[in-house]
Amino acid sequence: MPAERNLFGLSQQAKARLLETLAAPRREKRSSAESLRAAPPPAARLRAAELEGAKEIRLIRDAARSLGIANPFFRMHDGIAGAETTIDGRRFVNFASYNYLGLNGHPEISAAAKAAIDRWGTSVSASRTVSGERPVHRELEQALARLHGSEDCVALVGGHATNVTLLGCLLGRSDVVVHDALIHNSILEGARLSGARRLPFPHRDHEAAARVLAEARPRNGHALLVIEGHYSMDGDLPDLPAFIEVARRHRAWLMVDEAHALGVLGAAGRGSAEHFAIDPREVDIWMGTLSKSLVSCGGYIAGSAELIDHLKLVLPGFVFSVGMAPSAAAAALAAITVMEREPDRVRRLNHRASLFLRLARDGGLDVGGSIGASIVPVITGSSIRAARLAQALFARGLNVQPILYPAVPERSARLRFFLTADHGEAQIREAVAALVEESRRIAAEPVDLAGTMRRLLAGAADRV
Repeated sequence: MPAERNLFGLSQQAKARLLETLAAPRREKRSSAESLRAAPPPAARLRAAELEGAKEIRLIRDAARSLGIANPFFRMHDGIAGAETTIDGRRFVNFASYNYLGLNGHPEISAAAKAAIDRWGTSVSASRTVSGERPVHRELEQALARLHGSEDCVALVGGHATNVTLLGCLLGRSDVVVHDALIHNSILEGARLSGARRLPFPHRDHEAAARVLAEARPRNGHALLVIEGHYSMDGDLPDLPAFIEVARRHRAWLMVDEAHALGVLGAAGRGSAEHFAIDPREVDIWMGTLSKSLVSCGGYIAGSAELIDHLKLVLPGFVFSVGMAPSAAAAALAAITVMEREPDRVRRLNHRASLFLRLARDGGLDVGGSIGASIVPVITGSSIRAARLAQALFARGLNVQPILYPAVPERSARLRFFLTADHGEAQIREAVAALVEESRRIAAEPVDLAGTMRRLLAGAADRV
């Protein structure tokens, strides 16, 4: 683990000492007679508290409680979460939703999902390979293939699972995966499953990717170069034409994850190919999800007819999984129809995100390399500061999630703002004003982190 990812800035030695103290079993005083009568210890059983990482999570929670920071996760929403949402009966301006085009709850889309349930039920009750195939599946896949300028497409029940099963099936031990250092977890898990050699390159650095491929390209195996079309944590873009050239030069397949690009990039929301005005056939594998702009659930792979035909026969996550629910497929298909019919939604989304980005920069906030298309991070440099800032904004009626260590390195802790086409300009201006004000206040009121750690150590020692 890189040194900069130390928990709360503690040294590895200090963190290990604290975790060891917290993990020590509680010892209670017993009489000699009680000790003699004590039963032999039971056979060892699995305890979640002993799992890797559990102690560190416990430490983070203890530190948050000591600092008066409430858990910002798993908040219960009372209805549709779009530009606004209701939590515990209170209305919030919402910056924690993938509902980029504001289509969740659209009457036409909801009606399509309900009609699919009336026709096919709530489940297809089987793998599509055997008896789960429905017309709506193929209609959705054909629409997605058209959006990506591909010959065909296959849709699966989950976005994360799509990447895991694809890489796990497509590659083997003699192959190599070369990927952006900030690639999504699903790609990392798929690469691990495949057994292929996994080599990262610095974020968005196509020249570094070329060097890695030149050194690692297997003589007989395959090489897969993987990037995201729009990076979900930072809101920035790769130089897609440059990565296409690198892939062709080194005889590597090129895969682009479009989860946060479809509906966001390009004048009509068709994603990276439209944004960069490239021939989409230059990309071997287009991957995407249905849960963002298309307000449904699932994942898909688009590419050549030969590739898709092969995947439908061998992908474990497709062959051995139930087919996508009819309502989910119908909702995504209807969302594509609305998106293509109303391209102004994409323009409005990009305008709102660009406004947020500009105001945040003018306020002196660190927004990293975001281009202001739909995702704008505000980097705080500290998990504690990010959590305090999110809590302060929540108290002011703004719902935004902090991204904390270990999801990102400690110095990259942040708040991540998702913009939608339905956010109003006044909402954005008021939100950024509150963000700048609270950020400055929290920076001026630093917490005594060292003192908090000492109190935790003392409390843990008392329990021993």
